[in-house]
Amino acid sequence: MHLESQKVTVSKSSKEVFEFLSDLKNFEQLMPENTQKFEVDGDSFLFALKGMPEIRLVLKEKTEYTNITLGAASSKLPFTLAGNLTETSENTCTAQLVFDGDFNPMMAMMVKKPLGKFIDVLAENISKI
Repeated sequence: MHLESQKVTVSKSSKEVFEFLSDLKNFEQLMPENTQKFEVDGDSFLFALKGMPEIRLVLKEKTEYTNITLGAASSKLPFTLAGNLTETSENTCTAQLVFDGDFNPMMAMMVKKPLGKFIDVLAENISKI
């Protein structure tokens, strides 16, 4: 399953946004209002949204100033969430989140809409940093 957020414009350089996203503690500021739990542990963080199970994301890969990729800590539901940054000027960039998951068709059908909403909220909140 492949989902992409809308591209958002951020009034910061891609370097500033990259450094913000590299500090996993900052993801708490990006989470939706219905976040019930958020804990950072080294190169990973755990979060829970109201009515949903806890999810742990691990920092998988970083490409300086252009990409940060997080992945599922559990191999039961393998997926990645990549933040792609593109510099548009000295003080602005665009950001887009890309979700790729290896889910069975039934699971994909159930999570597609809420997951799409979730990554759109994250992207929208990135535009406000």
